[in-house]
Amino acid sequence: MSTMIFVNLPVKDLERSKEFFTKLGYSFNPQFSDENAACLVISETIYSMLLTEEFFKTFTKKQLADTGTHQEALIGLSADSREAVDELADRALAAGGTAAGDPVDMDGMYGRSFYDLDGHHWEVMWMDPAAVQG
Repeated sequence: MSTMIFVNLPVKDLERSKEFFTKLGYSFNPQFSDENAACLVISETIYSMLLTEEFFKTFTKKQLADTGTHQEALIGLSADSREAVDELADRALAAGGTAAGDPVDMDGMYGRSFYDLDGHHWEVMWMDPAAVQG
């Protein structure tokens, strides 16, 4: 069995976050979703558990990061092409996300980044297979 990853993220408004990620083309697993959490399906082995802030707090003794002033993580996703990078980033911006920086285009890598509605930083990258082999 492949290792799976579940990135747990606190969100202020669960329904609003679900709408945002649905507009990006993702789906949710209803089996692991309720009024406190939604299981965002990114791929067959990558999921993000979107947890209401109050529910998230039950799993940690630390304070939640203020994503307006502090960086908690950079969540990186691969894309199949430059066009796929642009497509996902453009959908995120159209759905209410904000650009997290300028596009990166260097040494066979192309990427764009955005903040979701709760300020979580997402990076979408494509690597040219020829550059990786060379």
